[in-house]
Amino acid sequence: MRLAPFELLVPASLDEAFEALARGGVPIAGGTDLLPTLKQRRWRPERLVSLHRLAVLQAEHVEGEGLVLGALRSLAEVASSPLVAEHAPMVAQAAAAGASPQLREMGTLGGNLNLDPRCRYVNQSQFWRGALGGCLKSEGDVCHVVPSGKRCVAAMSSDLAPALIALDASVTLASMRGARTLRLDDYYRADGTANTTRAPDELLIAVRVPFATGPRRTTYVKWRPRKSIDFPLVALAIRVDLAEAGVSRVCVVANVLGAKPKVVGRLDRFAGRALDAALAAEVAEVVFEQCKPLPNVPWDPAHRRELHRVLTRRALEELARR
Repeated sequence: MRLAPFELLVPASLDEAFEALARGGVPIAGGTDLLPTLKQRRWRPERLVSLHRLAVLQAEHVEGEGLVLGALRSLAEVASSPLVAEHAPMVAQAAAAGASPQLREMGTLGGNLNLDPRCRYVNQSQFWRGALGGCLKSEGDVCHVVPSGKRCVAAMSSDLAPALIALDASVTLASMRGARTLRLDDYYRADGTANTTRAPDELLIAVRVPFATGPRRTTYVKWRPRKSIDFPLVALAIRVDLAEAGVSRVCVVANVLGAKPKVVGRLDRFAGRALDAALAAEVAEVVFEQCKPLPNVPWDPAHRRELHRVLTRRALEELARR
């Protein structure tokens, strides 16, 4: 599959990049997700804007009571960073779980947060899609996953998004119109055709992760058929804050269910409980009740749903032993 022709711009400053985006350019960093999409002819931008010369996007530093990571940090750099390991170990864990060593050297933090939602009916060649008649996300007007649905339910497959949402991270976006900051959870929308609130002329500049204010245990759980290359088919970011009286907060964020990561609700009732096997089993049941996979990725939805229960329970039991 050959790429369609496009113009490549390589700005040397943020202002030049903003100007290029305002003229319809599409940002490209590592390209590990974008280039396969272009080869499948699911998107045909006339102009790509390379970000590799923008050193400001490589930032990594402590700012106030939080850790700031530039959007151009590679997954390998995030996974191996001493600062990330100290202040947000689940983020390092999630970055290390992404793809393969080669792809982690190319893929970036910003790119992983902006992965195009995937679906078994659209991540195919143009010829394959044409035989099916297209879908809401590509050349058609029907969703083959939910035929009566009006919204694309392609699955968000980012490893870093659920981990960062669980840690209350925020993102900074900027354009020629100025800058704005919003919670990462608010950055996403439940529509696979356009699953972020980023305007076409905006660039994701950095991510900020606030420091823990007390004892905390976290883990990122990823299940896929192969332990490298594959996107996650189950992704769970789990955070437990602790106090003298026991658990003060349990947070579980699941991904690969739809176009937006899902923050599991009704977990406040576990405050004050001991972090033990009983709590692990009860939280796992809540996750099982609320996480209902669709046939949008190539694996049995019922099996994936059961894995949400099993993997949550095992993860919390492991956190209890730490």
